[in-house]
Amino acid sequence: MSKRKILEEGRDYSFRSYFELAYEPDEILAEFDYKLIIQELNLPKTTQELLRTSELKQKIKAILPFVSLSNETARRETLVSPLLLEVIRYCECKMRIEYPLRVSNILKGNLDYLLQLKNHFLVIEAKNDDLTRGFTQLAVELIALSQVEEQNIYYGAVTIGDVWRFGKLNRIEQTIIQDINLFRVPDDLDDLTKVIVGILQGVEVEDKF
Repeated sequence: MSKRKILEEGRDYSFRSYFELAYEPDEILAEFDYKLIIQELNLPKTTQELLRTSELKQKIKAILPFVSLSNETARRETLVSPLLLEVIRYCECKMRIEYPLRVSNILKGNLDYLLQLKNHFLVIEAKNDDLTRGFTQLAVELIALSQVEEQNIYYGAVTIGDVWRFGKLNRIEQTIIQDINLFRVPDDLDDLTKVIVGILQGVEVEDKF
């Protein structure tokens, strides 16, 4: 299939713009010469014992009946931020919120969350809905980050609070893998936390393709 030109010459595009574009994700990523692969992703998992995740899971289960999750802010404050604060306690990573990143006029905007431990990064894009288009925005953010940092592998996740999907960018192969599996909160909170901490700790895994 021939590459279709999507981005308009001379126009500025923010990260949010890619969420709003009415094109298929693979077509949008092809604009940056990246190939989208959708498959099961072998994610890093820490072997560290995470003692407080059970307590956090019970807290979330207790408050969910009383909190309206009808907007992105509510989802971030109720479900996303408490989890990430626990992650910081486990691995003492840096977390930047609404982190400004500008590479060019077509790669710019704010990253909802950027977690970093030494030379390992995790970008998290929080949405109110639509994981598919949210993943497209996340993928573009990973492309932007890969152009200002020196690593070859970058991980990211898009979440609507109670559901998470991960992705992986390989700069050398110019591929972005979208995981077909989902993590649900609070049920999968233990495994989700182990993956986030594992990514930041740099736990090594082998690709499945």
